[in-house]
Amino acid sequence: MYRRLSKAFYVLTILLFLIVFLYIYSASPEFVTYELSDRGLPLKQFAKETFFYLFIGVFLVVNVLLILPAKMIEMEYTPMLRRVFPRGEGFRDHVLSWFYSFAAVLNISTVILIFYLHSITNQNEISSSEFNFFFYLIPVFIVVWIIGFFYILAKRIRQVKTTASI
Repeated sequence: MYRRLSKAFYVLTILLFLIVFLYIYSASPEFVTYELSDRGLPLKQFAKETFFYLFIGVFLVVNVLLILPAKMIEMEYTPMLRRVFPRGEGFRDHVLSWFYSFAAVLNISTVILIFYLHSITNQNEISSSEFNFFFYLIPVFIVVWIIGFFYILAKRIRQVKTTASI
């Protein structure tokens, strides 16, 4: 159940990324600003094409690195994975849910970063200070998800210890 919900959440964040990214890419000027001077003038910029390839690359690398282990667990790629993550066990469902939801959180973080760059580039449309709250939430989300992973592992270790002692 959790795995299906997290997969749906993951797919929705992929769609969100694609829609937002393509919109912001089309609305961006020839150069995307990522640092402003004290007077609000662009200090550091890169080309629009670099922006496109950079964020598509980041998106693909993050998603492949996180979804590949989840797919290997789901497909029971090796006998060891079959033994550690047997079908029908709650631990397997929780770990798969964590992988998909963590990838979704990183996709949302990438979308927030893209919006932030858009707000810096287009100061007359959107103030970058409006995104500060969301920009500081990214590390909080990542830390919470990593703590959640260790919580899932701790529950599994306790379960194995109680099973081994019986």
